[in-house]
Amino acid sequence: MTRILFITGKLAEPALRRVLEELAPKAGFEAHVAVLPITVAALMTTPWIARHLPPLPKPFDRVVLPGFCRGEVDEVAQAVGAPVVRGPVDLRDLPEFFGSRSGPPPGYGAFDIEIVAEINHAPTKPLATILREAEHYRTSGADVIDLGCDPGATWTAVGTAVRALRNEGFRVSIDSFNPQEVDAALAAGAELVLSVNSANVESARQWHAHYPDVEVVAIPDTPTNLDSLARTVERLQDIGIRYRLDPILEPIGFGFAASLGRYIATRQRFPDAEMLMGVGNLTELTDADSAGINVLLAGFCQELGIRSILTTEVINWARSAVREFDLARRLVHYAVRNKVLPKRLEPNLVLLRDPKVYEQGEETLRDLAQRITDRNYRIFAERGEIHILNGSLYLHGTDPFALFAQLAAADPKLDPSHAFYLGYEFAKAVTALTLGKNYTQDQALRWGFLTVAETSHRNATRPE
Repeated sequence: MTRILFITGKLAEPALRRVLEELAPKAGFEAHVAVLPITVAALMTTPWIARHLPPLPKPFDRVVLPGFCRGEVDEVAQAVGAPVVRGPVDLRDLPEFFGSRSGPPPGYGAFDIEIVAEINHAPTKPLATILREAEHYRTSGADVIDLGCDPGATWTAVGTAVRALRNEGFRVSIDSFNPQEVDAALAAGAELVLSVNSANVESARQWHAHYPDVEVVAIPDTPTNLDSLARTVERLQDIGIRYRLDPILEPIGFGFAASLGRYIATRQRFPDAEMLMGVGNLTELTDADSAGINVLLAGFCQELGIRSILTTEVINWARSAVREFDLARRLVHYAVRNKVLPKRLEPNLVLLRDPKVYEQGEETLRDLAQRITDRNYRIFAERGEIHILNGSLYLHGTDPFALFAQLAAADPKLDPSHAFYLGYEFAKAVTALTLGKNYTQDQALRWGFLTVAETSHRNATRPE
């Protein structure tokens, strides 16, 4: 059986042994724990570990260091005589580290839904702004940049904008019913026209004659009139131009459910046609964070064979909608193709809460409070309370201000910088308790793909 050495500090030893007692038999390895003469394992560096290793039974097949451990692992590998890896930052994630995955499986990430990202009110924006927004969309996962034109005066600079985007390697679509704007955009290299119905379908004949590769999005004359969409399709087929069908997704309260039914009806009527869905009528017009809405609509599109969507990021709660749909299209593609639930596959889409909340438990925290001998404060957030402890106190409660008052009374020499640090950590702890997230001292709260890494204050005090 594979023999693995886990290196830790004195405080984490009991918790690590409890995790390994359950994990090792399931994962098929023999676990050994080396407890080094330091209280907090996160403060260790690899040179320090190499100098402080106790006598070890050999051989080992692998060595696992704490995830926070700094330095090159070669010194430890040489001292132990086995390959060394860093484990997870949180030892409670060891089961996943050893294969009990709650994230994307091997081969995950394929997709077949195209994202068309719209730059709204493009005629009102300087070219530099258009290019900046387009680059943001591309970085977020967009495949095509859509220039959203405004009704009224003709945008005379549309050709300039399309050429600039094409010069930067973007694929471009034009969103306009103005034939002059469409003609100029196609001449400059746009490849897709949004949209065509009975009012402008004859213009498609000219577009196809001059630009044989152009494609159009066909929509009904009114959202409820699918027969008008069918008539437009007949005209487009006669012209020979490529097209996608968009029966129009309507907002909640304005025909949302019926519009979903029309997508199904359109697919039944045109089983082989390419289709597009404009998802902004839900993400932009619903008082809800857009990530969950994007996942649901992506699943609908995947099952129905809708292979392109139009989205945008105007309202603040949808400001990351393109990235959300990019992740969502990969999730639903894997789920539908492999006939598995879209669950525990894409943790980056779980933003508000965490996939799983861990707790030390009352017994463990009281044991830690009895074993700690130094003045450094440890903070935990669980079971509805903030817990703070060091070698001389253990406080817990729901009100961070009351806790801090007790702390200040017990530690009158608390300096301002440390007080600021504790206040910062308390704020994170309260946020975690409020939302049902994991709190780990000196680590950023997890916000899925929106997580911003946090530099630990401990880095300056780690032993060498």
